[in-house]
Amino acid sequence: MREIVHLQAGQCGNQIGSKFWEIISDEHGIDPTGVYRGNSDLQLDRIQVYYNEAADGNRYVPRAVLVDLEPGTMDSIRGSSHGRLFRPDNYVFGQSGAGNNWAKGHYTEGAELIDAVMDVVRKEAEPCDCLQGFQLTHSLGGGTGSGLGTLLLSKLREEYPDRIVNTFSVTPSPKVSDTVVEPYNATLSVHQLVENTDETFCIDNEALYDICFRTLRLATPTYGDLNHLVSLTMSGVTTCLRFPGQLNADLRKLAVNMVPFPRLHFFMPGFAPLTARNSQEYRALTVAELTQQMFSPVNMMAACDPRRGRYLTVAAIFRGRVSTKEVEEQMISAQDKNSSYFVEWIPNNVKVAVCDVPPRGLKMAATFVGNSTAIQEIFKRISEQFTLMFRRKAFLHWYTGEGMDEMEFTEAESNMNDLVSEYQQYEEVGVEDDFDEQEEAQEEEYPEE
Repeated sequence: MREIVHLQAGQCGNQIGSKFWEIISDEHGIDPTGVYRGNSDLQLDRIQVYYNEAADGNRYVPRAVLVDLEPGTMDSIRGSSHGRLFRPDNYVFGQSGAGNNWAKGHYTEGAELIDAVMDVVRKEAEPCDCLQGFQLTHSLGGGTGSGLGTLLLSKLREEYPDRIVNTFSVTPSPKVSDTVVEPYNATLSVHQLVENTDETFCIDNEALYDICFRTLRLATPTYGDLNHLVSLTMSGVTTCLRFPGQLNADLRKLAVNMVPFPRLHFFMPGFAPLTARNSQEYRALTVAELTQQMFSPVNMMAACDPRRGRYLTVAAIFRGRVSTKEVEEQMISAQDKNSSYFVEWIPNNVKVAVCDVPPRGLKMAATFVGNSTAIQEIFKRISEQFTLMFRRKAFLHWYTGEGMDEMEFTEAESNMNDLVSEYQQYEEVGVEDDFDEQEEAQEEEYPEE
């Protein structure tokens, strides 16, 4: 089996992570105590990807490690309906908290906890027959998810260099800011994500709020509603790993098909169908409808408009009893209609997977993963806010007090700006652009010996 070890760090990471486990346990017919109550062989066919089988043979335990620097979130997960699902040894937490400070999460408090976390990860990874990789849920704005989360990623890279590392990262958004020092924490984190992950799904609170307001018509969305959207998307992205289908993508296949250049691995996820509760019965779900919704900017979980950039690659995962032929036709027609939004120098850059098992309560659904150059908007925005504060050295003493150096900030800033200009460069490259310029640039980088 191709196992995945799931990690969740910080308050946000633990909340979306535990919501994810609720949803996939439901899909696999596993009740809140871990006992299988399903009615279909498909549910158990590839259950080993995310669950370990307990000794008594009927109980399934998530292969999940829950990490936080304060006990609060852990206690609320333990006390929740699905608290008994997780193995008690896999809750690893400190007592002091990171206080929204990346340096505390990465260097001081986090460094004290990291060995304990890595021990639990090892315990989960060693019994695996064939570990395909790790997935981490965390946010980039706070202290634990960003600081300890990225420290975890660099340790995983060190210990398991040949395994895929994939993150679901909640990126700061312009209208919904939880902490003042978000730009610092996010910039320092992106600096690490560029180097240490293979694929990062960028999820954005603002985009989630917009979906709740505009599409789902919820007057006062709660974090529960936002987390539900995130978990729908996560469940969709991981469908191909969890159920047999005609075209199975594992994490590595997804990475190979989605990442044309190693640094450009930040994806925009989307989900369809999203309709307000009271108007659901007025719509027919068809493949055409799903395809149209899926490419619509309104359905993106990251607050950037794909029409302002171009797609390098796209993956679409359809769930439910759909005809593969129809899916292919619809995807080709979507590409033809929007051909100007796809780069010409990667032909056939849309990959489609089909899985027979629909999500709970729907006949069919589609999940969208796009690698679009428009994602640079997020990084540009963080960078602008970062510069405004860093110029004045505002709040910097909290970070240098934990032993950080100003140079690290400057480095992180320039790395993120490089990332933005790389996205910009590939957005502008046309087929007719003569590649001599690029060859010249390469020769400058690697002069003849």
